[in-house]
Amino acid sequence: MPITICTWNINSVRLREPIVLKLLAEEQPDVLCLQECKSPTELMPTQGFADLGYKYTAMRGQKGYNGVMILSRIPMQDAGHRDFCDKGDARHVAGMLENGLTIHNYYVPAGGDVADPEVNEKFAHKLDFLAEMRDWFAAEKPQKSVMVGDLNIAPLEDDVWDHKKLLKVVSHTPIEVAALAETRDAGDWVDVTRQDIPDGKIYTWWSYRARDWDAADKGRRLDHIWATPDITGSNHASRVHRPARGWEKPSDHAPLFATFDL
Repeated sequence: MPITICTWNINSVRLREPIVLKLLAEEQPDVLCLQECKSPTELMPTQGFADLGYKYTAMRGQKGYNGVMILSRIPMQDAGHRDFCDKGDARHVAGMLENGLTIHNYYVPAGGDVADPEVNEKFAHKLDFLAEMRDWFAAEKPQKSVMVGDLNIAPLEDDVWDHKKLLKVVSHTPIEVAALAETRDAGDWVDVTRQDIPDGKIYTWWSYRARDWDAADKGRRLDHIWATPDITGSNHASRVHRPARGWEKPSDHAPLFATFDL
């Protein structure tokens, strides 16, 4: 049966609950994964989502920062989480659907403004986080899994509005791109979005600083959907829901979708 999964950095799930409800009502994904929820787990809104049929949840939150949430209208059980870098950050949670598909939801550290781990602790944390993901995937070799989230890296030239201008900007530097490739390859993950849309510019993020974000279109593809090789043949559709970036009180990210026949 087709299963549609959506990932979206919501930048405060309580503040932006109305547009989450709008997305669920209008687009009706089977599973929605949210990042940067910025709320303690116990205060994350759930009733409005349940009223729309999304009564299965897996959530990890913390006050004011980070936070990840999976909403499903298909029976799903909480499949745990990992505390990357032992910082106690709510940056990962997993859910397992009744058909055995495991969905991992990640929020990778942004990395600050300086692309040098020697002088920027935030950038060092980002690289350490990716390295720990890599080692975990290499050891576990996940199967029948989808990995989604805000990975805070736009790896390809067509994933940014200007490749040359952004080579020294955090999220598109060669060191980050290489680290992400190692992480992906360690788990034999397939970049589902680029499998479906191999050519052309794809963005999922546009800065709040640009009031004319739509016209200027200086975006980056920071959000990703990956899948293990055993299910990538079942994938048949991917898309960015760009209109959501222009909704009232929007996130600076747009939702990213992928559909699988499982």
